[in-house]
Amino acid sequence: MLKKLRKRSEFLAVAATGVRWVSPAFILQIGEPPSAPHPVRYGLTATRKIGNAVTRNRAKRRLRALAVEIMPHALPRDYVLVARASTPTYPFDSIRQDLRKALKRMKVERVMSRADSASGSSGLALDAPNPPAIPE
Repeated sequence: MLKKLRKRSEFLAVAATGVRWVSPAFILQIGEPPSAPHPVRYGLTATRKIGNAVTRNRAKRRLRALAVEIMPHALPRDYVLVARASTPTYPFDSIRQDLRKALKRMKVERVMSRADSASGSSGLALDAPNPPAIPE
């Protein structure tokens, strides 16, 4: 299950850990492992530096779509995605690849269990399926 960070103190706690991954389109901040079990939680930030309200909202929509798609496959921690000036115009597939790479490099990607692999379910749908063939 995926939940959202809502309070300023939650965002500040994640930022205070100092664990972050910087890509051309976003910055991923990762919180400490939880002391008590809780689901993956994420927050989005887009400051006025990246543009007007329309631009900020577009950046947040793009990051939210990726969070909903990819974050359920991460370890249960708090994550903050910070939009950068290039987020609204950066190719969406490149942002997706950067987020996958960030989770893998930061070692917060969930490992597939044997039960998942036996049932044929990947548990980790991080690799996008091949697009359907377009008839000519």
